[in-house]
Amino acid sequence: MSSNLSYLDLIDICDNVQIYRPTPEELYDVKYKIDAQDKNKARHGEHLVPFALNPSPESPIIGLLRPIIVQQLRLENERSRQLVLPEIWVLDLDFDVSQYRGGEVGPRRVSFQSWLDTPSKRTAAMRETCERWRDTKLFDDVCGPKKWRAELYPIYADPFGVLDHPDGSLQAEGTKQLNFVFEMERSACALFGVVTYGVHMSIYQEVLGLDGEKSLAVWVPTRARTKPTFPGFLDNTVAGGIPSGMPVFESLVKECMEEASLGADVVRKHVRGAGAISYFFRTSKGWLQPEVEYVYDLPIPPGADPTLFEPKPSDDEVESFELMTQDILIEKLRLGLFKPNCALVLIDLFIRLGYITPDNEPDFMNIVTRLHSRFDYEQWKR
Repeated sequence: MSSNLSYLDLIDICDNVQIYRPTPEELYDVKYKIDAQDKNKARHGEHLVPFALNPSPESPIIGLLRPIIVQQLRLENERSRQLVLPEIWVLDLDFDVSQYRGGEVGPRRVSFQSWLDTPSKRTAAMRETCERWRDTKLFDDVCGPKKWRAELYPIYADPFGVLDHPDGSLQAEGTKQLNFVFEMERSACALFGVVTYGVHMSIYQEVLGLDGEKSLAVWVPTRARTKPTFPGFLDNTVAGGIPSGMPVFESLVKECMEEASLGADVVRKHVRGAGAISYFFRTSKGWLQPEVEYVYDLPIPPGADPTLFEPKPSDDEVESFELMTQDILIEKLRLGLFKPNCALVLIDLFIRLGYITPDNEPDFMNIVTRLHSRFDYEQWKR
């Protein structure tokens, strides 16, 4: 890893997917080069297939599927036929250009069969499929026994819409239909290219020096060496996924207690929402992870007892915490020592606190806009 990564380099590492759709029957990630020996494939990257909720042409598109997953879903249907079970998947993969009349025939895609018409039915189908893949170690590097999280993530028809749930606790007032469409095992989400959601919080303090200049220090944890993803990397003070059915802020309160031994009363009193970042990350193994992270700040109040805000390891996910000055933070960022999405949260913090500005950063506007990706979502639906 380079020891002189720029802020834009750090964003490129995390937001590393670019979707291109030159024709309705083509959809691919131009940044992922699948075959350096084949110039045509190298130019176009890996072809992807939209994952629709149901066979209807008006169905929401909820994910993107790699060819290896599409082939596996074809085998899943064959297995269902052999066991005299209803098929789960509709594989609409034969695009006939002669039948295309200005959008009357939709693009190639995969969807649930129409009988899977409720969140509970889809959830059950995904649970059986993913647990069987786990037990057979089919995709062992993603959702095998050592990667399995035993945590359900919510999937939504509109990834930018309301984060509701069938229990009604999160349903937006006045909505007639849930945005929630099913839930699935956290570790398997990247296999289906669905959007996932998390919370990230920074505990920091700012001190005004004798010269009138502000200095920043942020509490930074080191991830446990036993973590299934990015072991030993640096992280944000508190971070975690949003479990299905739990409100965003309550997820943060839970993570603060579990990861950093922070009391709920302190969190509820002092934490403030600071927006969100989003990015489309492809893992080193090629799996697709479009993600939204809701960002929170906990500035240590001037004159407050700092021990109330000092995070301490509480579970097996964090090795230690260190209060890092801004200079050390930037040094470790440029060395690539932070988990990729955590680097983006810190860059966002630097911008909001005025440490990265249009006057000191030539890539300022590129950085600001790249922190809020829409995953080329309009291309998924075309």
